[in-house]
Amino acid sequence: MSQIFHRSANTIARVSIFAAVVLIAGLLGIADQVQRSPWVTGVNVAREQPIQFSHERHVAGNGIDCRYCHTSVEDSAFAGIPPTKTCMNCHSQIFSNAPFLEPVRESFRTGKSLQWTRVHDLPDFVHFNHSIHVNKGVGCTTCHGQVDRMPLMWQTSTLQMEWCLNCHRNPEKYVRPKAEVFNVAYQPPSNQLEMGKRLVAEYQIQKLTSCSTCHY
Repeated sequence: MSQIFHRSANTIARVSIFAAVVLIAGLLGIADQVQRSPWVTGVNVAREQPIQFSHERHVAGNGIDCRYCHTSVEDSAFAGIPPTKTCMNCHSQIFSNAPFLEPVRESFRTGKSLQWTRVHDLPDFVHFNHSIHVNKGVGCTTCHGQVDRMPLMWQTSTLQMEWCLNCHRNPEKYVRPKAEVFNVAYQPPSNQLEMGKRLVAEYQIQKLTSCSTCHY
């Protein structure tokens, strides 16, 4: 029986298969990069708010502690969004007639809450508990970045699972003394790993990586 296909068909077939594999790998690589990009994660994207609240001004400029506004961060899963009354504790005296603060005054008069846009917004199928992390020596800036340098708030971390797991697997790289948790100026010491291993033992930090830790 005579040969149906020319000998070159073998080469064409091999090249086609190789090209298809390369193309699929390339598309998967592109998809992976898109998934990690700010377009998906929101990293370094400042969010518009009803009031352009500046952490830089309030934290660095005025020295306000995180817990003054986020009152439940040490005791509950949710750090807490301050009620308008918290703002008016100061702004009934300071900048009390400033036009850009009129939405705050209106909220206080009417009792209607300001609708803030969440910056660090995890999916509904993920459970995160602020109090557990804070009480184990995880600092605010470890997850939220240098908020004292943010005129508007943005994410500095992807909040993706691999980012969380990196800390859960290696807590000694990130844990700090509990007295420094709310210190936005804190910088890890040169002996971070040595100190971190000691604190992991002292604070009884478990390297929890099972699915049920965050998904239940």
